[in-house]
Amino acid sequence: MAITEDISDIKKMLEEVQAKKDGKKFKIPFGKKVSSNRRKAGYVTLVKLNENNGVDFLKLPIDEQTILVDQIPRLATGGYVFYWKKNPFIFLPSWSVEPLSAKGLFKESDQKGTNKAGYRLLLAAMEQRATKPKTQIGGVMKWILGLGLAAIIIYAFISGGG
Repeated sequence: MAITEDISDIKKMLEEVQAKKDGKKFKIPFGKKVSSNRRKAGYVTLVKLNENNGVDFLKLPIDEQTILVDQIPRLATGGYVFYWKKNPFIFLPSWSVEPLSAKGLFKESDQKGTNKAGYRLLLAAMEQRATKPKTQIGGVMKWILGLGLAAIIIYAFISGGG
């Protein structure tokens, strides 16, 4: 009996570990989140993308639409700022002076042909042009109406027209 109890305890522990892994959410690293006062003063969280696929989080001020990173001024206009839960972020590749922007990424995906917007339009057009099977009821209704009209005309001739 002791072995079955041990196995059931191990199963419970594994289920608890799985529940903890599934419920884990992303949190901004400690000290890198921008408070509302700092946000008003022009601070952003900089996500620096390194050449070795590493990521560094920095909290920096925007001064005259630039950010000073590694003693090199980098662009930091409004078009480069992303927001997540009211926190401003700038994603900056360490090899570039220009951060990633939504417009730039959209244009690049549009040029490569990997943009999903075109697929949405294409699918909508295909659904509109899809051939729909003609209903038999429409043809039958025409025959019934035609026969009914013919019967009325024949009845009018037979009864004397009037």
